[in-house]
Formats: sequence, structure tokens, C-alpha cells
Amino acid sequence: MSVFIAPSVLAADFANIQKEVEMLNASACDFIHVDIMDGVFVPNISFGIPVTEAIKKHATKPLDVHLMIVNPDHYLEAFRNAGAEIISVHYEACPHLHRTLQVIKSLGCKAGVAINPHTPVSLLEDVIQDIDLVCVMSVNPGFGGQRFIENTYNKVKQLKAMIEANGASTLIEIDGGINQANAPKLRAAGADVLVAGSFVFSSPDPIETIKNLKSIS
Repeated sequence: MSVFIAPSVLAADFANIQKEVEMLNASACDFIHVDIMDGVFVPNISFGIPVTEAIKKHATKPLDVHLMIVNPDHYLEAFRNAGAEIISVHYEACPHLHRTLQVIKSLGCKAGVAINPHTPVSLLEDVIQDIDLVCVMSVNPGFGGQRFIENTYNKVKQLKAMIEANGASTLIEIDGGINQANAPKLRAAGADVLVAGSFVFSSPDPIETIKNLKSIS
């Protein structure tokens, strides 16, 4: 199975969001990663439901919606209605994570769990078979363009071992600081999905950059 690429529209040109989404449609990417930030769970505010709806209006690729917000349970149905096909909530924001995962699935979406750099992957073991995708934050969430945290490789290896030991089919997604240098090492460690924001949208040829990432074996 080839690696999945999920460009993050957090790094896109918001004044030309339709054009940017159409570029992603024409690229080899697999998902469009949509970062929702509330200024409470993370120290930044990005966008919410109306912008997600606008992206969905033009997208032909599935929306991978990453909720970096408090009380995500209050908004699951709204983001499903806005076009999300994958909804990831943060472990740190969900006191009843198993229940939250079941609600996401009942809405017809794939259920994801994101973990911050300080959160051990071992905390997911009791629910790993209920998780479709684990989003491992390789930077501290809140801002794009940050430096990749090297300990991510160890977390990916631990998570891969846990998934295999439990007979789960969970995908491992990496979010933050992805580039051509660390992508092959992440893939070798067990990553299935690479989220790339600044690396894609700041490149001279985003479509070629996506193609190059997608070609990593």
C-alpha cells in the first residue's frame, strides 16, 4: 500500500481557497486535511464550520477534519454535515473517548484520535480497535511551519507495534513539519498518512511536491 498524502489547507491562500482546493483535486493527494482551532485548546484560531462547508463545495477528495478544540462532542454532527469524512478528536480533549468514537462512527464518518507530542501512545491501547486513524502530532498543535519533533519516530514504532499486537487496522497519520527528508523515515517507522501544509503550499510546484511525497515507498 502506498503512503496517503493529506495536504493541510491551514497553509493555503485563504483569499483563493477555491483555486487551492481545485489544485489539490488535480493532484495525487488522497485527503484534504482541515485544521479546526478554537483559540482555547490551542493558542490559535483558524476557521470553523462555514469554511469547511466552502472547502467541501469544491473538493473532490475526502475531507480529513482535525478538531483541535475543547468539547468536540458538541460539534461532531455539524462537521459531518459540513462535509467531513474523517473526524479526528484530541485524546486530551475527550474525557469519554470511547463514547466519542462511537458517536463519530454512528454519523457515518471514520473516527480519528490525535495525540499531542507529550501524550504516550500507550494511552490508546484500550480503544485502539475502535480507532480508524491515529494522528500523531509531530509539532505542538496550533501553528503551521514548526520544526519536526524527532521523538515522533519512536512514537510511530510503538504505535505500529500496538496496532499489530491488537490485530487492529488503524492508520497512523503524522501531522507537523513533514518534508522530503523526514517523510521516508516516517514511512519506514510505520506511518500511513502524511499531513503536509507549508511544505506543499510554499513550494514552487505544489502538485509536483505532492507527487514526490506520494512516491515514497
